[in-house]
Amino acid sequence: MSSEILSVLEYMEKEKNIPRADMISAIVNAIKTAALKGVNSGQELKIEISPKNGQLKAWAVMKVVDSVADPKKEIHVEKAQVFKTCAVVGELVEREIDPSYLGRIAAQTARQAIMQRLRQFEKERVYDDFKDSIGDIVSGTVRRREHNDLFIDLGKAEAVMPGKKRVPGEDYSPGERIRCLLLEIENSSRGPEVILSRASPRFVLRLFELEVTEIADGTVKIEAFAREPGYRTKIAVISTDPKVDPVGACVGARGARVKSVVSELGGEKIDIIPYHADPKEMLIEALKPAVPREVTLDEKNKRILVKIANEDLAVAIGRKGQNARLTSRLVGWRLDIEECKNTAFDPRVKAVSALVGAFGFETSIAERLVGSGINSVSAFEGVEAADLVDMGFSDTAASDIISKVSGS
Repeated sequence: MSSEILSVLEYMEKEKNIPRADMISAIVNAIKTAALKGVNSGQELKIEISPKNGQLKAWAVMKVVDSVADPKKEIHVEKAQVFKTCAVVGELVEREIDPSYLGRIAAQTARQAIMQRLRQFEKERVYDDFKDSIGDIVSGTVRRREHNDLFIDLGKAEAVMPGKKRVPGEDYSPGERIRCLLLEIENSSRGPEVILSRASPRFVLRLFELEVTEIADGTVKIEAFAREPGYRTKIAVISTDPKVDPVGACVGARGARVKSVVSELGGEKIDIIPYHADPKEMLIEALKPAVPREVTLDEKNKRILVKIANEDLAVAIGRKGQNARLTSRLVGWRLDIEECKNTAFDPRVKAVSALVGAFGFETSIAERLVGSGINSVSAFEGVEAADLVDMGFSDTAASDIISKVSGS
C-alpha cells in the first residue's frame, strides 16, 4: 500500500506539478471520509501518510471514561492506560489500528474520491497555467474534431475551438500544428475550459503586434479595425513618431510583414490605411480605390450618405456588401451608399473627384482648385503656396494644400 501511495505522490509531483503536501491532504481526507461510511462509521479517526516513504498509519481517537456507553468512541480508563500511561478520565487517547481494518469498500471509495480530487487539481492547474495568457497567441496540435469543434493539445491542457470561432473555409486534420488566440477560460460544470479562436479580430491584431516591432513598442498604434473572418480585414493605424510612416511600417519592406500575416490567415485580404479622427477623411481612405462624389454627414444619428459614380459603385459596396460593412465598422458610423447619377461624363466633376482621391482635399477646396485651372494631379507641378494665395486662398489654406500635395 505504501509503495502505491508513494508512486502516486511522485508521479503527481513530477508530471502534474501538484505539491506532495496537497496530494497527501487529499488522500487522507478521502480515506477518512470513505472509512467513516463503512465499518468505521461513528468513530473519530486520525490518518497520517509519510511524505518520504508513503507509509499509511491510522488511529482511532477515543475518550477515556470509567463506564463505556459507546465502544466506538469511548474506552475504559484501565484499557486506555495500555495505550497511554497515566491516562485519566476525560482525556483523549489514540489507539493505532491496522490500515487494512478500514475496509475494502472504504479503500475503493477512497480511490474514487482520490481520482476526483486529482481531476480537480488538474482543472485548477489549467486555470493557473493559462489565466495570464488570455489575449495571447498560442500554438498547439489538433487532436480531434467533434461535430464542428476542434480539440487542440496545448501541451499542459486540451483546449477547444468552437465552430463559431473558426474561420470559414479553414480545415485542419489531426496532428496538424495550429496557431490561435486564447480567447477566454470558461468555467463550466466540468471545470475550466480553454476557448480558442481564429475568427476574432484580435487574432489579426496580435499577429501584427508579433510581426511589426513598431506596434509592439508603441510607435505605431492600431486605432480602428474591422474584420470578416476568411475574407477581409481593414485596420487604421497612426504613428506617435512623425518620422515613422504607420502604413509603411505595417506593410514592411516589399510587403514582407503584411504577407506574413496574410499567409497565417490563409490568404485573407488586409487593407491598411492611415487613421483620421475626422470620419469623412477616414471614409475616403477606407473606400479607396472608389472615389466618393459627395459625402453628407448626419452627426446626430452618426450616419454618412455617400454618393458614388456608377463605375465605382461595385468597388465601394464590395462582394455581398462586404466592403461597405467593413468601412462602416471601421469608421463607426452607419453608411448609406447611393449611385451618383449624371456625373460620369462631367469633366469638372471627374477632376474634383481625382483631386479628392489623390490628396484627400475637402470637396469645396477641390472645386475651387479646379475652378482656378488646377484640374489634375500633374497640374500641381511647380505650384507654390504664394500662387494659391494669389488665387484667393488664405495663407493657412494654401500651406495646408501644399502640405497634402507634398505628403502624397
